[in-house]
Amino acid sequence: MTPPVSTLAASAQAQAASAPDTVWTEEVSIIDRMPRAVAMIGLFVAFIAVWQFTVSVGLVSPIILASPWATLEQLLFVGNNLLEGDYMLRALWVTIREVVYSFALAIALGFSLGVLVGETGFGERAVMPYLVAIDTMPKIAFAPLFIAWLGFDIHSKVALATFVATFPIVVGTAAGLHAADENARMLFKTMGAGRLQTLIKMKLPTGLPHFFTGLKIASVGVMAGAITGEFLGGGKGFGELIRVAASQLDTARVFALIIYLSLVGLVTFGLVVLAQRKLVFWQKSSVGGDAL
Repeated sequence: MTPPVSTLAASAQAQAASAPDTVWTEEVSIIDRMPRAVAMIGLFVAFIAVWQFTVSVGLVSPIILASPWATLEQLLFVGNNLLEGDYMLRALWVTIREVVYSFALAIALGFSLGVLVGETGFGERAVMPYLVAIDTMPKIAFAPLFIAWLGFDIHSKVALATFVATFPIVVGTAAGLHAADENARMLFKTMGAGRLQTLIKMKLPTGLPHFFTGLKIASVGVMAGAITGEFLGGGKGFGELIRVAASQLDTARVFALIIYLSLVGLVTFGLVVLAQRKLVFWQKSSVGGDAL
C-alpha cells in the first residue's frame, strides 16, 4: 500500500532538515594566504637575489648593470648629500617645484576642461575629439617645442609635465559628471534647482571618485613629464643629474637617483590617496588606495 502524500512530504522535510548544509569553499593557495608584509619582503629578497646572481656570474657587465651593493653605496652617498644640503638637495628641490607647479596647473586646467566636456554638448562633441587627438600624440615629441617656446629654465619642464598630466584629469572629471544618477537629476530638476546648483550640490560630489582616479594617474604622469623635460632640456633638477651619471656609465648612481625620485612620486600619490579618503569618505576602497 502506498503511503499518503502527506507522510512522504513530512519524511522529505525531516530528511532535508537533518541533512547538513553544503558549503562550497574555494581552496586558497599558500601564496595567497601569506601575510602582505611577508609577501612583499619575500618578493624583494628574491628580486635582489636574482639581480646579484645575474651580476656575479657575468651575465651582464657591471658597467651596464651595477650590483645591488654598489647601488646601496650610492643610495647612502646620495642620501648623505641630501641631508647635508649639498648640490643634490638643490637639484631635488628644483624637480619638486616642477612637479608641484605642474600638478597644480594640470588640476586647474583638467578640471575646467572636464566640466566643459561633461556639462555641455559643445564640449563633448567639439572639444573632446581634439583633446583625444592631442593625447594620442607622443608627448615626448612636444618637448623640443616647449623648449623652443619657453627656454631651458623651469617653465618648459612645467609646461611638458602639465601637458602629460592634464588629460587623465579631464577624463576623470567628465566621467564623474556623467556618473550622476538620472533619478537624482530629475529630483533636483523637480525641486527647481538650477544647472549650477545641480552641478555643485549633486554632480560634483557624486563624481569625486572618478575625479580622484584621474588625479592618481596624473600624479604618476607629472613626474615622468618633469624628468623627461630635464633630460631633453637640461636644467638643474634630478633629471639632469641622472643624465650626467648615465653619460659616465655610472649605473649605480642612476639607480640611486631613480629610487629617490620614486619616493617623491610615492609621496605625491599618497597625498592624493589621503585627500580622497578625507573627501570621499563614503567609498570603502579604491584601486591603488589600499596599497598605501
